[in-house]
Amino acid sequence: MKNRIWLTSVISGFFMQSAIAALPEGAKAPDFKIPASLAGKEFSYSLQENLKHGPVVVYFYPSAYTRGCNIQAHEFSVHTDKFKAAGASVVGVSLDSIARLNEYSADPEYCAGKFPVASDKDGKVAKAFDLNVRDAEEGRVDSRGAAIDHGFAERTTFIITPDGKIAATIGGLTPKENVLKALEVVQELGNSVASKSL
Repeated sequence: MKNRIWLTSVISGFFMQSAIAALPEGAKAPDFKIPASLAGKEFSYSLQENLKHGPVVVYFYPSAYTRGCNIQAHEFSVHTDKFKAAGASVVGVSLDSIARLNEYSADPEYCAGKFPVASDKDGKVAKAFDLNVRDAEEGRVDSRGAAIDHGFAERTTFIITPDGKIAATIGGLTPKENVLKALEVVQELGNSVASKSL
């Protein structure tokens, strides 16, 4: 029993540290422009350009074609229309190469061509958001059996408003809960803007 309580404390402490490590609500979000892919087509993604059209959900995830990340990408694709209805756009960011992301972004099981995923190959963007970045792990393979040769950013989602401020930092949830919480936040932002304009 004591061991179980100790383990629970350690796990809780890990999630609290993760949440504390990330940039908090109210902080200015670092701008970035990096290679991205949408429906298998590479382009240059600019946070600043996308913020001109409304809030942006920037979600960092460890790796394409891994269990939790597959669930999260699928959930974002399923709810894309709801994010758009709330006036928000979504971009996924990982340390995957753009070649891997070209496949992942078009994969009908996951991103399904509904939102872009961006390549933060050296982890600079993740670090600018104060996220923990781990080195590549030798022998690690993805859900297709292909080698994963890149580092991993911790799973954390930021909701960024058009003024460049972080409205919410979401960490420590399951991949599915992470998406639903992000949707809840952007819908509240949309409702808040609508009520102010009345």
